[in-house]
Amino acid sequence: MARLCFTLVILALALLVSQSDQSLTCTSQRFTNKNVYTNCTDLSYLNAYLHWTYNTTNSTLSIAFTAPPSKPEGWVSWSINPVKPSMISAQALLAFKQKDKITISTYNVTSYGDATKWGTKLSYEVWDLSAEEWNGNITIFGKWKLPDKTKMVNQIWQVGPGITDKGLPLPHEKNVDNLNAKGMLQLLGTQSGASPTPSPSPAGLVPGAPAPAPAGKKKSASTRIGGRIGVGFYMGLVVILGSLNVF
Repeated sequence: MARLCFTLVILALALLVSQSDQSLTCTSQRFTNKNVYTNCTDLSYLNAYLHWTYNTTNSTLSIAFTAPPSKPEGWVSWSINPVKPSMISAQALLAFKQKDKITISTYNVTSYGDATKWGTKLSYEVWDLSAEEWNGNITIFGKWKLPDKTKMVNQIWQVGPGITDKGLPLPHEKNVDNLNAKGMLQLLGTQSGASPTPSPSPAGLVPGAPAPAPAGKKKSASTRIGGRIGVGFYMGLVVILGSLNVF
């Protein structure tokens, strides 16, 4: 009986450790520009991650968004929509790689059908825009000036196959992951996983950081509910094992 209980406890511990590791993917990522962010979130689709800090004093949102484009010469984007969580009316930061050079642009998405109608001036003030590429991932860095007392924003993220000769993004795929890459980013009233102190690297994410999950696999929505197994859990485990005389 003692052996059976011991085996069940060990299996439960292994499961909890596995779940904890899965929830901490974004916290192990680091950036070459040494930016540090208060929070990070494993976004639910497209193997994407968001690191962010919200300064309530001046309503400034600083972000680092990371995702792999759908093709090597493709694009990635992260947007805020002041109206609803959809592409129409999205105020987008978009980065792409062409001839080994990373370019970042802004797009005010006004139409699905005709990308030539897209504007480049956003309804938000944005600055400190830059982008990096590493190991197939593109990271967008930027700061947003939000309206005073903003508590949450509609976020939309996306990846696509390439850019036209006019510098406009080619349409993204319309599969489940692409169509569901949206949601609400809670800026206040929650606790989130913190980004670690960064260290230098050739570009983008530090080599050795966890690779994105296989395409189509839905990761945990946020590290807010993740975390490490506490000391109290291990102490409780010791007590249980001691009562079973397994030591």
